[in-house]
Amino acid sequence: MAKELHHFINGAKVAGTSGRTLGVFNPNTGEVTAQTPLASADEVRAGIASSAAAFPGWAATNPQRRARVMFDFKRLLEDNMNELAEMLSSEHGKVIADSKGDIQRGLEVIEFACGIPHLQKGEFTEGAGPDIDMYSMRQPLGVCAGITPFNFPAMIPMWMFGVAIACGNTFVCKPSEKDPSVPLRLAELFMEAGAPAGVLNVVNGDKEAVDTLLTDPAVEAISFVGSSAIAEYIYATGAAHGKRVQAMGGAKNHAIIMPDADLDRVVDDLIGAGYGSAGERCMALSVAVPVGKETGDRLIEKLIPRVESLKVGLSTDTDADYGPMVTAEQRDKVAGWIARGVEQGADLLVDGRGFELQGYEDGFFIGGSLFDNVTPDMDIWKEEIFGPVLSVVRADTFEEAAKLPSEHQYGNGVAIFTRDGDAARSFASNVNVGMVGINVPIPVPLAYHSFGGWKRSAFGDTNQHGTEGVKFYTKVKTVTSRWPTGVKEGSSFVIPTMK
Repeated sequence: MAKELHHFINGAKVAGTSGRTLGVFNPNTGEVTAQTPLASADEVRAGIASSAAAFPGWAATNPQRRARVMFDFKRLLEDNMNELAEMLSSEHGKVIADSKGDIQRGLEVIEFACGIPHLQKGEFTEGAGPDIDMYSMRQPLGVCAGITPFNFPAMIPMWMFGVAIACGNTFVCKPSEKDPSVPLRLAELFMEAGAPAGVLNVVNGDKEAVDTLLTDPAVEAISFVGSSAIAEYIYATGAAHGKRVQAMGGAKNHAIIMPDADLDRVVDDLIGAGYGSAGERCMALSVAVPVGKETGDRLIEKLIPRVESLKVGLSTDTDADYGPMVTAEQRDKVAGWIARGVEQGADLLVDGRGFELQGYEDGFFIGGSLFDNVTPDMDIWKEEIFGPVLSVVRADTFEEAAKLPSEHQYGNGVAIFTRDGDAARSFASNVNVGMVGINVPIPVPLAYHSFGGWKRSAFGDTNQHGTEGVKFYTKVKTVTSRWPTGVKEGSSFVIPTMK
């Protein structure tokens, strides 16, 4: 029987009262294992009110004590890694090792947030003018909210609430309704680490919950990761209601493969980055761009047997390369993109449709697919597929290859594979994409740098985590002070200058 999930508000599990629920599936079997309550506007407001009540006390807590909560939370994440990974895999479908990677990348942002006493320091100038000192302070905003996607149910919530809460804010997380158990468990562990009730609330829901967060005047900032259409909506609606917004959208990440590249290594990287987690990553390498006919022919020759031999299995199978997709709907959507590619004239060299795992025929599995001779007028190049599908777009020259990611509507990540330092440096400097890998297939920055794409991959001016995250979750107050010296100077009606 499917278990009933809950919200987490003011430090406690709270049953849903809206009467609306949504099934959570085990993607391996296709069975509904839980029911997620979909919050009403009033339930969301209860979470916001809890965070608002907790804010003054948490903001007044000194940074070193806030950091100690982060240190204890980090320890609890490490102690509960296996439990969290199994929980994550059972709802998302990614294999256990990949789930641990999901958690670890979030944990690394928590490690970064442990340095908040240094990160939140302001600046000071002694003697900025006659007997005048000037200093700045970075102060928390208030109640912040995060709307997180299904594909990284541990990492992305921690990207958001880790930095926000370390800065002295309180936080309401609205996780994906497809796999909400890990974010709920993270909130429990955060309380166990010593955070006061209300500092982190988790409210499950759909568009009604999202719109409440976007419009409630008590919410100061919104962070989002998801599709570009929704990211644009989040940005426009949140900004219209006076909120800070960072909204990360979709992607179409290209791999430029130069003739001098080590093709064996390139193929290894393409297989892992293109098909890992069933392609359900916003930083998946979904387009390979070999430069020159010979490079393309050699690449295809090496790719076909590797794609054909991909092992698709249960998320608990330690030998599986990747597991099922998160839902049947997502699997069918990917199959539809493959059909569209065939209709528009791309060469489907490996077809993953129709794959079934014996004994688990109701699971949401799909095999790896490989296209050759994809062109920029095809929908499978224009749009994000978000599945285990790699498209090869051939280019005659480096300049032609570099134009493809630069002119695409998305600009999240890109990679170039080459031994030529001049080509790599030129590409990194000039490509119109936010994150670049040089012989690195998934160039997701480490926690002390910041994550963010360009064009329709990101809406808003500030990236996620790193020092950009600290800037997003704080506001700067600048103080100019003068202490009387006993000398009366009289009134001045001229704007102060240093002339």
